[in-house]
Amino acid sequence: MQALIWTESRFNPMAISPAGAAGLAQLMPGTARYLGVANRHDPVASIDGGARYLREMLDKFGQIHLALAAYNAGPGAVIRAGGIPRNNETPSYVRSVLDRWQAISSRI
Repeated sequence: MQALIWTESRFNPMAISPAGAAGLAQLMPGTARYLGVANRHDPVASIDGGARYLREMLDKFGQIHLALAAYNAGPGAVIRAGGIPRNNETPSYVRSVLDRWQAISSRI
């Protein structure tokens, strides 16, 4: 989650994306409603919601790179693409989170 949150918001709980995602975990309004996250800028609620959503994507797709792609582009986009969508954002997003995760893990 640390790598995902760094990639999503650089640890800024007030971050808002051009697409409308907000908070540490950059939850979209509809995803936040689905997860029961009332205040996307609340760090605890955002991390909890983001972690639950990532777990759901892991359960659905079974592989971390596909779960991260679904977190970023939506599960429907991953299903339609039959893998990581080849758009302008998702491949580099997945790579960024995994690289950050590896960097964090190597320091532990």
